[in-house]
Amino acid sequence: MSSNQVQIAQQVVESILAQKLAPGERLGEQELAELFGVSRTLVREALMQLQARGFVEVRTRKGWYVVEPSIEEARDAFSARRIIETGILREAGRPLQSVLRRLRQHIAQEEQAIEEADAATRAFLLADFHVCLAECLGHRLLCDVLRDLTARTTLAASLYQSKHDAGQSCAEHAGIVAALEKGQLELARQRMLEHIGSVEAALGSSAPDATPANERLRAALSRLTRPPLRKVL
Repeated sequence: MSSNQVQIAQQVVESILAQKLAPGERLGEQELAELFGVSRTLVREALMQLQARGFVEVRTRKGWYVVEPSIEEARDAFSARRIIETGILREAGRPLQSVLRRLRQHIAQEEQAIEEADAATRAFLLADFHVCLAECLGHRLLCDVLRDLTARTTLAASLYQSKHDAGQSCAEHAGIVAALEKGQLELARQRMLEHIGSVEAALGSSAPDATPANERLRAALSRLTRPPLRKVL
């Protein structure tokens, strides 16, 4: 893929993680081409890549749309996250101080975004904690998989109007890191299971957004002012 394709795909996934791009949002090729300053061909190729990853779909004679996961698909994504994330923690051992320092720094960024009522950055960081944890614990091959799964559950949270509180999520992340710091891997695993379970249990029912589609798309794909998607080498 070209760098432009990668940039478009990353921006779409980042906007999903930040809950700026909603399920069912129309992604017009011409609008995206103008936003990114590229040809419609490059946009179409990026959208096809996102389609293969399960984030967008083509609707006959209507164009490209962000997927709207069914409740069954949402449950499946949460289940996959439980398997992967508890598996990562099972093999963690006692993390190095440098790893713990980085995780604590991430939580401090979450707390700052919550205090500043920065909704997009807050949502992104709360989702990105799980990717950061995998990367810090040395599971680089799982980072992209976990990022995609987390984005899928973020879409579900947006669609089904999750009532899970951001402060609660941040506190649960801190509890997981505290258990790791003490070398209590089973406790860390249990806290991760409870955390993912509480997010899943908070799913409610969907409600439409009355904001005009063009305005939503432009706002959704604006860049975050805080950490972008982490690139795994």
